[in-house]
Amino acid sequence: MKAKKTRFAQSRQRRNTLLLSAFLFLAAVVWFDRSFHSYRKTSVLTQKIQDVNDWDKYNEKSFTVVKVVDGDTIDINVPDVNFATTRIRLLGIDTPETEKSPTGPMYYGRQASEFTSKTVLGQKVTVIMDKLSKTRDKYNRLLCYIRFADGRILNEELVSEGFAYADTRFPHSQFNKYIQLEKTAQKQKKGLWEKVVQNQLPKWHKNQK
Repeated sequence: MKAKKTRFAQSRQRRNTLLLSAFLFLAAVVWFDRSFHSYRKTSVLTQKIQDVNDWDKYNEKSFTVVKVVDGDTIDINVPDVNFATTRIRLLGIDTPETEKSPTGPMYYGRQASEFTSKTVLGQKVTVIMDKLSKTRDKYNRLLCYIRFADGRILNEELVSEGFAYADTRFPHSQFNKYIQLEKTAQKQKKGLWEKVVQNQLPKWHKNQK
């Protein structure tokens, strides 16, 4: 009889232990789920606030270009968070990499960088943002078009003159226009299109059908 009582007590103890473990597991799952959704809501809210602030701070405002990193990346003379300047990645285009890139230089990268330098370095330009695009890329660079005083757009000039590819990886309002500008530059063999060969194209461009 005593042995049966002992076994019963042990069985009840194991059952209680299992129930407690199950309860703790469920409680942990609920806590994680709530924390995850709270984090996502906070992240989305933070992104929306940043988007609004970027539009108020930059869109249709004029600044001076103080540095040209490469053909499609420039710095303007306005502080951005912990930096003395704001880095801009030209929206809708992609120029070949230069020797500054971790992946190494690409065909016509130097020429593209020189074109951008000669065109905008030290010049006052206007930032134009696009509602179909994110305001920032994964490196936190501002995504926009750059307009000259005469109304021309640097992004378009780079594609039209054969210094840049129309970037089809991300949406923006000038998507189809830039594709047509690239096709025209190809037909006219402008810039890089005069001698570029297939294996010199960016990887994403090679994969296009």
